[in-house]
Amino acid sequence: MEEWIRVARPAVYVAEGGDGPLVARVGGDPMLPHGTPQPSDPFVASVDLAAIPSGATGLSLPSDGHLLLFSSTDVQGIGGQVSDAVLYVLAGTPTTTSPLAHSWRVPYRPRELRTAWHQPSAQMPESFALDRWGESPEDEQFELADELADAWADVGGYRPSWALQIGGHPVSPQNDPVHYARGPEGAAPPRRVVRPTGRTPTTGPSWPPGGAATMSRSWTPAWPTG
Repeated sequence: MEEWIRVARPAVYVAEGGDGPLVARVGGDPMLPHGTPQPSDPFVASVDLAAIPSGATGLSLPSDGHLLLFSSTDVQGIGGQVSDAVLYVLAGTPTTTSPLAHSWRVPYRPRELRTAWHQPSAQMPESFALDRWGESPEDEQFELADELADAWADVGGYRPSWALQIGGHPVSPQNDPVHYARGPEGAAPPRRVVRPTGRTPTTGPSWPPGGAATMSRSWTPAWPTG
């Protein structure tokens, strides 16, 4: 159990309901800066980073602005990557509602997420077993990982059904995407950052010329400094 707890990661969970400020918006049409090229995949969510407590996700996120996420339900091959899956829009950048012309996919159902909390995120049992005992764990070791997951859930208490997780370990009904991103082919291409004209960030990480955001090999957003 000590090892299970040690590898848990911080995460923020966002859900529908509540009367607090808007933390994230899921589905519908994205709010994009004028002239932004159309993303390759449908719009999934927009997160107001100013509403996320500092340090609660374990990610190197800016303190304000919006993080826009795009994804398709189609599998594009194991280890496949999309260069514009994440778009960071600096605070103060003018934006407009921008329907995406994906004729093969209607927008996801619009939802406003106003309830947020943070707590440790446990690794999926199969991923824990692979990391703990190598690429070929015994059946008993997989069973032990399942038992640890059950014990973790029992002591975690009630929490609402969440719609969006920021940070933490991935939750997948099939294979862990992090394991597929760890090979040499897992180096991700740059993500785009949109700046308002004449404005430079005054808080958060420093931005290199061109302001490119990157994704780490474990698929967690990270912005380079210096």
